[in-house]
Amino acid sequence: MSKDWNHEEVEATVAEYFNMLDKELRGLDYNKTSHRRYLSSMLNNRSDGSIERKHQNISAVLIELGFPYISGYKPLRNYQQLLFEVVSTRLENNTALRNYIKEQVDKPAIMPEIEDILKSWVKPPVPDYFGIVNVVKESGKLFRKDIDYLEREAKNQSLGSAGEEFVIKFEQARLIHAGKELLASKIEHISKTHGDSAGFDILSFEESGQERFIEVKTTAYGPLTPFYITRNELTISQKNDTCYHLYRTFNFRHNPKLFTKSGPLEKSFSLEPMDYIARII
Repeated sequence: MSKDWNHEEVEATVAEYFNMLDKELRGLDYNKTSHRRYLSSMLNNRSDGSIERKHQNISAVLIELGFPYISGYKPLRNYQQLLFEVVSTRLENNTALRNYIKEQVDKPAIMPEIEDILKSWVKPPVPDYFGIVNVVKESGKLFRKDIDYLEREAKNQSLGSAGEEFVIKFEQARLIHAGKELLASKIEHISKTHGDSAGFDILSFEESGQERFIEVKTTAYGPLTPFYITRNELTISQKNDTCYHLYRTFNFRHNPKLFTKSGPLEKSFSLEPMDYIARII
């Protein structure tokens, strides 16, 4: 049975992860295997698999703190308290990284050019639920999340609009490829023609002609980046379960991909309440 990771091992691993994260956020090439080999020399005979899982743990901590993660390291939440503390401290001390991420999530977006948009569709990711635990965070010692950068990105209207335009192009290509040019011509950008009250963004169609209600959520980061939905969007997905589709576009600024989920949102996603309306009693 392997021993718990000590402070020096955790510090080294977090430092190397942040080195890779900085390169990924800036669009620079790097080799995960080379970084892992370099890191391995500083650890106590940890296996490659053990190092990979620790990197996944760091991804999970970053998401919890409202930060993007390295898309190649699927978040794994069975992390130790020490890891959370080390990641929190590094974020607290890394003002340059926080400022860069803030600039990135606020940056206007345009729809990327892509040669064959139909190839952007991928299967939905499968989260790694192994060992999910509740980690107790001692107040006063950890990074205080003054800004949730993932929430801030979700409010970037330019990014959201570009993602919707991308999905419209995808839907047009999908229907034209199926020989349904007339249906493709009838696709409507509902969020522009009717506003947010409709509860979905795009009206498209199945090949049979049945309506397809599409809600689009866009991120520049990995496919397991959490997103935000409104009560109205949830209600619409429940009332229109046979024709409602969630399109999640990710890696949007550099190499856009998308996956889809159909039916009521609570059947495909774990929903956590974020806000409450308080009335005096």
